[in-house]
Amino acid sequence: MSARTIVKRVATVADRVAPPPDGLTVLIYHRVGGGSSSEVDLDPAEFERQLEHLVAHHDVLSIDDALARLSAGDSTPSTVITFDDGTADFTDVVVPLLERHRVPATLYVATRFVDEQVEFPWGAPPASWAGLREAASTGLVTLGSHTHSHWLLDRADAATIADDLDRSIELLAEHTGAMPTHFAYPKALPGSPSAEVAVRRRFVSAALAGNRVNRAGRTDLHRVWRTPVQRSDGFEFFAAKAAGGLRLEGRLRSAAARLKYRGSTR
Repeated sequence: MSARTIVKRVATVADRVAPPPDGLTVLIYHRVGGGSSSEVDLDPAEFERQLEHLVAHHDVLSIDDALARLSAGDSTPSTVITFDDGTADFTDVVVPLLERHRVPATLYVATRFVDEQVEFPWGAPPASWAGLREAASTGLVTLGSHTHSHWLLDRADAATIADDLDRSIELLAEHTGAMPTHFAYPKALPGSPSAEVAVRRRFVSAALAGNRVNRAGRTDLHRVWRTPVQRSDGFEFFAAKAAGGLRLEGRLRSAAARLKYRGSTR
């Protein structure tokens, strides 16, 4: 049994001791059908099975509808699907599956990679502006910002952060016709105090990670918690995550991420 599986098993036991509360569960995806061995690159058939499960067993909402429900004080269980980065497989593989099952999703775009058509650091080709416009035109896809350069916002100066965020907003508005109102921190790492101020001034919401359920009256919309979906989850652990579980795994992942990206800029 791998270390990942052991952590997931222990987290499942912890969920039985303290079941997750009702509220909004936000799932993070990155790639589907990208052809890599990455933990965040899912097989299209597996992703479609997950969509079918969500449609059958969960109330899947757009991010705007879900956050409006939370803001109104409603903790009715609901789910939001999000993707980070803006790789080509989102427009080529994911959007057709979203359309087939009529499921809404949010894509947080790191705009530099799309605008300059350079591969992401892990070798993934970016989507095109035309592909993103077409995705948004389905009425199912909300486009948000994931910064312009994918810099980690806990280690850049205030002026650099402001310029980077503004560039991402300008490009998304120019090329898709819609002003982005939602944001996700790169690597799901919280920003510095100055970065958080800059994000709050520009966006309605900001997303992190953490495997936590977002509860009405207890959720800061600029600290929306999300749960990463991984290849090693299989269907059993995916279903648990979709129900708000594996919170212990989230705490351990957050601690590991801080160590992993120490000294990095993106």
